[in-house]
Amino acid sequence: MSSYHHLTIEERENIYIMRHDGLSINIIADKIHKSPATISRELKRNNPIYSLSKAQRRYRNCKTNCGRKAILSNVEALKIIKHLFLDFQWSPEEISARLRLENSDIAISLTTIYRGIYADLFDEAPLSRGNRGVIRQLRHRGKIRITNSINERPVKANNRLEIGHWELDTIAGKTGRSCVVTMVDRKSRYTLISKASKKSSEPVTRAITELLKALPQNKIKTITPDRGKEFSKHSQITSEFKTAFYFPNPHAPWQRGTSENTNGLIREYMPKTEDIDSLDDDYIRELTEKLNNRPRKCLGWKTPYEIFYQKVSHLI
Repeated sequence: MSSYHHLTIEERENIYIMRHDGLSINIIADKIHKSPATISRELKRNNPIYSLSKAQRRYRNCKTNCGRKAILSNVEALKIIKHLFLDFQWSPEEISARLRLENSDIAISLTTIYRGIYADLFDEAPLSRGNRGVIRQLRHRGKIRITNSINERPVKANNRLEIGHWELDTIAGKTGRSCVVTMVDRKSRYTLISKASKKSSEPVTRAITELLKALPQNKIKTITPDRGKEFSKHSQITSEFKTAFYFPNPHAPWQRGTSENTNGLIREYMPKTEDIDSLDDDYIRELTEKLNNRPRKCLGWKTPYEIFYQKVSHLI
């Protein structure tokens, strides 16, 4: 019989991050080389929402006499790390890596920094409710709430078996202020384009809403955006249009290849030097029509319009 090994703080940290990103129990188990049963037990012990701090605190309470060494006992090291984390909003990974890069006398792993945070060593009164504010700040910095992972996306969406599974993206212009919001149907490559006044969540959400309102409900099944913060209000779209968002894995643009390829075509009409602020609605409409009536090799030289609407066009 194989001996049982407790989960380490590193493993609990990975479980928290991957579960927060929407990964399934089987995928998490595979990535940290544990059985799905182990992951399932860990999550069930700490329901309803898995929290690294609660999980580790629970484990510490069960191991009261384990003789662990003090964490971050060096006062000067703790002061520097707290300063970088609280005042400059550096992540534990950034702090650890930069100290290593500069050959600092302080050698500390990101895991040790996490331990300090969850052991209440970063407690600061000015922050929201003390250390709970620090943990909340750590959890949400630079991230958006992930509802579903692309690994859970329906097979019909993955295999382009039906109309209504969209990839969502934004394209910035020369100034970086305005942007265009692009939606492309995975099966037909039919594309919707709208301009947003700013690459932030509220104007981008408004643009997405206007695009979707032009579609019948049966052509809105799933949406796969990138992980940009401009899509942080995706729950509003889900609520209004009853459609699920499936987020790709970090640093995996190939998981949205249809959107990436379509953006390349859009750049032929709208190069990076173009000032999006100057583009009017008529130009956006004309650009969209050109894309949707352009023959595609992947469609057997049919157009996105023909596939999406199941009609035959006479273009020549």
